Amino acid sequence: MAIIKVEGISKSFGKTEALKGVDLEIGKGEFFGCFGPNGAGKTTLLRILSGQMEATAGKATILGIDASEKPLDVKKVVGIVPEVESPPSYLTGREYLHFVGKVRKVDKLQEKIDYWLDFFELNDKSDTISRDLSKGMKQKLMLASAFIHKPKLLFLDEPFINLDPLYQRKVKDYLTNYTSNGGTIFMCTHILEIAEKICTRVAIINEGKILAKGPIDELKQKADEDLERVFLRLVTES
Repeated sequence: MAIIKVEGISKSFGKTEALKGVDLEIGKGEFFGCFGPNGAGKTTLLRILSGQMEATAGKATILGIDASEKPLDVKKVVGIVPEVESPPSYLTGREYLHFVGKVRKVDKLQEKIDYWLDFFELNDKSDTISRDLSKGMKQKLMLASAFIHKPKLLFLDEPFINLDPLYQRKVKDYLTNYTSNGGTIFMCTHILEIAEKICTRVAIINEGKILAKGPIDELKQKADEDLERVFLRLVTES
């Protein structure tokens, strides 16, 4: 069974077509990257797959669940790191992770909270309200909140944004280990040099359409180019 199966997904906002008949299938243990310029439709696709938005047409099945019919069921079993959202400004980092853990019904919650605060070196700021945290610290909390219940599937929208190189490497290593142990990732990012090192397959999207998809090495070999050049050429020609 595919972890993610997308069949003819389209999404319109009034007269604007954000997605146009997208088809994808992603298996267990894949680190799948979705790339495209601003406004290409990648974040819209991620929101539909993660149960945050309903498609205009088509079907998305996530871990065997119809994302349109049972979006709340999808949200219960996946981890999500959105591109823009940050922890509630009135909660401390520790309170936010406790809230997420209670909603997710995480076993040994305090132990898990302590682990992730330590992992991201947030102990000194764990009792600071979120509005007073730096952008990098807020991003670390969002990542911790997605990882804390050990989901089978992660949806990550620009997960490396606002992280310094040290934590980009640390998160990259964690995610690589996560997929090695059977987890699956759907990630949108602009940081192609990181994606080229960690993704097993990718899709390049522009103006709501998939321009190319497949293993990175296969896409590169076809044109004898690195991923960045493949991306730029396809987007420019589309």
